Amino acid sequence: MNTTIGSGEHCHFGVVHGRFQPLHLGHMEYLLAAKALCSFLFVGITNPDPLLTAFDSSNPHRSELDSNPFTYFERQRMIEESMRDEGISHSEFCVVPFPINFPERNKYYAPVGACYFVTIYDDWGRTKTRLLQELGLRVQVLWERPMTDRLTSGSEVRSLMRRDGEWSHLVPPGVLRAVRDLDIDVRRSS
Repeated sequence: MNTTIGSGEHCHFGVVHGRFQPLHLGHMEYLLAAKALCSFLFVGITNPDPLLTAFDSSNPHRSELDSNPFTYFERQRMIEESMRDEGISHSEFCVVPFPINFPERNKYYAPVGACYFVTIYDDWGRTKTRLLQELGLRVQVLWERPMTDRLTSGSEVRSLMRRDGEWSHLVPPGVLRAVRDLDIDVRRSS
């Protein structure tokens, strides 16, 4: 069964996923590219809580506590603020848990028949794509790029936040508002 959908095919329901620790400009590029290809976008937050986080050898650091300082609620707020800033109404998207480490559970968080949009930069991206395809889901790779072409990474943003470095240019304004409004201190969260 071919579970890959054609490039640029428009779907009613689309699904994206990520840890969003925190949401950064590279994530927004991904969310906006996927939203352009669907009427309604489900934004899945992976590692929504420590019980739905598991080690994977293709990206070992992603399961560490220091790599996951922000709560589900904090990340949800970052996403919602940033999507609204882009002019995307809450009637066109929602944020849901997405336990990618337990892919068989994801069917409880997104509609049957949705298109799953992914991006690939490394082995972890290929692993996630394979996991979704093995479930028989409709998957579209939006792009495959080398790591050197990433706009930034959550690791870079968290490192700057912890050192009181300048990080605001790496995230959408909605993330700045969420950090301020929720009084988030990444040093305290980890």
